[in-house]
Amino acid sequence: MHGFSTRLGGSSVVDADESALNLGITDWDTREAVEKNREAFRAALGASALALVPLKQFHSALIRFIPSAPCEPCRGDASLTNKKGLLLAVQTADCVPILLVDAKKRAVAAIHAGWRGTLARIAEKTVGQMRMRFGSQPSDILAAVGPSIGACCYEVGTELVSKFTAQFADAEPWFDELRTGDEPNPLQWLNMMPPGHQPPPKNVRFDLRKANRAQLLAAGLADKNIYTSDLCTACSSDLFFSYRRAGAGSGRMMAVAGMRS
Repeated sequence: MHGFSTRLGGSSVVDADESALNLGITDWDTREAVEKNREAFRAALGASALALVPLKQFHSALIRFIPSAPCEPCRGDASLTNKKGLLLAVQTADCVPILLVDAKKRAVAAIHAGWRGTLARIAEKTVGQMRMRFGSQPSDILAAVGPSIGACCYEVGTELVSKFTAQFADAEPWFDELRTGDEPNPLQWLNMMPPGHQPPPKNVRFDLRKANRAQLLAAGLADKNIYTSDLCTACSSDLFFSYRRAGAGSGRMMAVAGMRS
């Protein structure tokens, strides 16, 4: 299993130091520069001989089985394979990258989990796909949950509390407050706003990594087999790209998993 990219050196980026390595196709970086960065990335991992297989991600729960290197990236947010010579890749800049490895069945998976994919149980479903396609036993699967935006920086609207608590019985610890925005406010007159013009409810903080770890446990993975990074991409501007911090000027990191021929 290959780990998560930090900044190794490469093309210019916005809101980043000169050693930044952008591994995603963006409006401000050229494809040629990104391809060179990806070559340098694979070389640093000792994986130059493996075919890099990124996805056209769109915050879904679509999972792709990759039997061979495609000519063009497939649409999806997770991929899995039991074929050697492929380097499955997901790109992130705050969302959660998850790598899964089953050493017994010789199978790997790479997952991109934003809040939409998390709500749609993409991590849990990917484990299910490994069981169905490869005969993987969840207790044999190793998982690495990489650097992503932490609960310290990830503020979301209260409507997400309703969405997640409706889908997950154990969602309460994932939020700093269980407010839905529909709570009565007996002191509305204090803000001097006319009826129907109350300010929107204050955001809550969401622990996206904790939510995905809970899904992996629910899928049957052993707690000891799940490694979760506690690094926050939004806090650590010297190490990681962050879309929430830099917006459209952010680069992309890459998490990869594969088997050498």
